[in-house]
Order: sequence, then structure tokens, then C-alpha cells
Amino acid sequence: MAVRLQPVKEEKVDSLRVRVYRSRDETGTAAGEAAAAKMKELLAHKERIRVIFAAAPSQNEMLDALASDRDIEWPRVTAFHMDEYIGMPDGAPQAFGRYLRERLFDRVQPGRVHYIDGTNGIREECRRYEALLKEAPIDIVCLGIGENGHIAFNDPPVADFNDPLLIKPVELDEVCRQQQVNDGCFGSFGEVPTRALTLTIPALLSGAHLICVVPGERKRQAVARTLRGPIVPDCPSSILRNHPDCLLFLDEASFPVTER
Repeated sequence: MAVRLQPVKEEKVDSLRVRVYRSRDETGTAAGEAAAAKMKELLAHKERIRVIFAAAPSQNEMLDALASDRDIEWPRVTAFHMDEYIGMPDGAPQAFGRYLRERLFDRVQPGRVHYIDGTNGIREECRRYEALLKEAPIDIVCLGIGENGHIAFNDPPVADFNDPLLIKPVELDEVCRQQQVNDGCFGSFGEVPTRALTLTIPALLSGAHLICVVPGERKRQAVARTLRGPIVPDCPSSILRNHPDCLLFLDEASFPVTER
């Protein structure tokens, strides 16, 4: 890997460590290098590790950097993804499972990959995936933050910091659905599905190590609320400030220079 990129700014908000880089490319590369380093560190003393990945354009550069590290023993990695549209076939261009398969899994060949099946019966799929999540602790979660502050598909109306479930069906709010259009995943708002399966906030926070990458100006308001506002479900990502080991990677466009 290249020499470690140096952030232009670092700060700590509660337990959350924040690193800011000049550009989106630098941010994603630094996050990918951090994820790779943590994976190799854990694999040095564990037989297998379990990692959850987000599927979104904000993760592109991070996943590319992670895939380029040839020293990770991927056959010892069990991979999960954190959300999927209900009723979306796996082969559809917008399916999150397909995104991760093309962006990462086909390139690195993890030992096991557990996909959420959005075409399965909802109750059956939630039971199946929850059982997989419960088989062993989650080591790493690679995630982002949505324009409404969501993590996975835990939008403000459905976010629950004390959710008793690990995966659940949710209705997507309008800001979340519009973001899918803004990201170029759908041509119009009406094309975006209204329902999805998502890992819950406790499921995500169960990861021992969280690596969160959030580039771009459209995310600045959500980042400002995450870092400067109260820790409340109205801004689901604010809960990251309570996690004992979460790294937040930002670029200068997403970093809120002043309180808002």
C-alpha cells in the first residue's frame, strides 16, 4: 500500500474520532487503508473475522482501496451487507448485493458472503439473516451516513437506538429515496422502492470496530448534526459518538467548518 495519507484536520467528538482529508479520493483511500490495516491486525490472532459492508456510491473509493491490498487473507473473511430493497432481484442494477459483489466480493473472493435476499419472505429472511449474524461477534463494520443522517436504512422515522431486532423491514422516507436519485442509482423519485430490509442500529453498533466514510457537500448538514447536535434518533448517525472505536473519514466538502 502507499504511504499513509495524512489528514488536514483531526478531532474527537465524545468517543468518535474524526479525520478530514483534502479530497474525496484521499478520504476513500485513507478509509480503505484503515479497514485493511484493521483486518490484517485481527487476522494475525483470529482464525476468521466477520465484516459488514455498506453499498453506496460514497463507498466506491474506500472499497477500491480495500480491494487493492493484496495482503489481506480474504478466504478467512466472512462478509455481510447491511441493507437491501424488498422485492429487488439480486441481478437488478440497483441491488446492493450486486453492487458489493461487483465492487468488492468478486475481486477479493471472501471465504463466505451472506447476502440479504430481498425477494424472500420478509419474516423468513429476517429470521435467516439474524441467525447468521448471531453465529459469532461482528469484528468490523464499514458504513456511511445518509443525507438524512441514516445509517444503513435506519431513517429518522424508524431509527431505534434500543431496537430489540438485528434486522427488520422499514419504510424509506422521502429524503432517503431522493438521495438514491441524487446518487444516480435511479432515474426518478418514483422508481425508488419504498421498502427495504435493514440491519438495525444495535446490529451495526455491535461491531467491535467501525469505519465510516462520508464524502461530498450533500452530506455536510448530516455530518454537522452528527458531530454538533444532540445524540437522538432524529439524527441516527449521532449514535456513532457513543461507540468505543469508530473512525469517521470526511473530505473538506463534507466537514462542517462551523456549527450550524
